Amino acid sequence: MVSSKTRQPVVAGRFYPRSAQEIRDLISGFIDIRERKTDAIACMLPHAGYIYSGRVAAQTVSKINVKEKVILLGPNHTGRGPDFSIMPEGAWLTPLGRVDIDTSLARAIMEAAGELEDDLSAHSEEHSLEVELPVLQYFKQDFEIVPIAFMSDDLAALKKVGEGIAGAIKKSGLRERVLLVASSDMTHYEPQAEAVKKDKLALEAILGLDPDRLAREVRLYNISMCGVAPVIAMLSAAEHLGAKEAELVKYQTSADVTGDKSSVVGYAGVIIK
Repeated sequence: MVSSKTRQPVVAGRFYPRSAQEIRDLISGFIDIRERKTDAIACMLPHAGYIYSGRVAAQTVSKINVKEKVILLGPNHTGRGPDFSIMPEGAWLTPLGRVDIDTSLARAIMEAAGELEDDLSAHSEEHSLEVELPVLQYFKQDFEIVPIAFMSDDLAALKKVGEGIAGAIKKSGLRERVLLVASSDMTHYEPQAEAVKKDKLALEAILGLDPDRLAREVRLYNISMCGVAPVIAMLSAAEHLGAKEAELVKYQTSADVTGDKSSVVGYAGVIIK
């Protein structure tokens, strides 16, 4: 029996295939199976349809060891729920299977990061976290998640949430067993040259592990990076977990698929170690 707290896949068949085998076939075509894996504290992945951003996401995840606990941080596009929404219990379904929520870790994060509210509505129709799950499942079947959605650009609050996440991880003794995944696309619907220029500024801040600079660049240059809030929280958490370096795995735009450079969306995959 499926409980009310079992989240169904809402964008299967739209953002990614409805069939498990089609998902596996698509992702396998994006990656080099010989890629060496590294341990990571966190990563940033795009969340558009797989035809546009799946290669970036898959190639990024192919280079890391997916941990047994994954904290998913994504933007709230739907406008539902509070500014900081965590789903602390239940499970998410995708065509590749069921992923349970780690309730113990979720509750610890709620206690440590006081901004977070127990909320299902922000997650029920939101695609930004769902699209990451089949990519992660392709590389590792057995892991648990903590889903968190952000609808605030309050820098101090975002950094506080990140610090709370890190504190909960350390207090729970899970430091080596948790991967943070921030979900974000980059510049939206601008000419290719302008998008690349703006995304370079944002990525330099991310690669410098500098959430303050990221917030500043996004504000000053009006960079339409939809997941800046979860990335700021992720960078803050990673700093408190001992992050030392970041690597840009791949950057491309929708023009790499469509050929249309007049109005593009940017996609980047970053690993933080």
